[in-house]
Amino acid sequence: MKKDILEKGAIVQRDKETYAIAPHIPGGITNPGTLRKIADIAERYEAQALKLTSAQRIAIVGLPEEKLDEIWEELGEKPGAAIGMCVRSVKICPGTTFCKRGQQNSVEVGLSMDEKYHGMSLPWKFKMGVSGCPNDCGEACIKDLGLIGTPKGWNIMVGGNGGSRPRLSHKLLEHVPTDEEALAIADHIVQWFKAKEKKGRLGKYIDEIGFEAFKEEVLDGLNY
Repeated sequence: MKKDILEKGAIVQRDKETYAIAPHIPGGITNPGTLRKIADIAERYEAQALKLTSAQRIAIVGLPEEKLDEIWEELGEKPGAAIGMCVRSVKICPGTTFCKRGQQNSVEVGLSMDEKYHGMSLPWKFKMGVSGCPNDCGEACIKDLGLIGTPKGWNIMVGGNGGSRPRLSHKLLEHVPTDEEALAIADHIVQWFKAKEKKGRLGKYIDEIGFEAFKEEVLDGLNY
């Protein structure tokens, strides 16, 4: 029986023969040219479907294994980090760039995080979300690491996840005043998690030691 092919970002489908891949679309923000390219490739290789994903990507579903390398080459990008122990796509809301409710620039901050972390190898899968206001359309509430914009800055959220054992994130810090400070704190958390080498989601570790103990540990070395 065929299995997922991590190095090709390919997920075997229900028929146990074909695969789905998800070209990376940072923040789900793209242009007509990219959409046409994906559509043309799907048509040329007789894909079964195009599926919009919860990670703001477009999955091309039902592709033959022997064509995967060729398809990625035509797409002009490395295999997307849709599977494996790494940082997945950073989910981003429209923020102050587009949305009338935006209070912080989630697009700029989120794209910066995506560029730096997408596909980064970690001890376990790690998801991120950036929302420009407390409505939290970037779903930081169920991400390992999330930022939520407020009128006074950013709330830093940690430990959320979906899956068979869903868990809401904790508010680690409130109203961090600048983008630069929020990004520095996010990087500190990512590097901490990478060095910790824990086999499991961040929320699982928080539950094991308690949030206050986790907060003291992860904020060590920061002036917060």
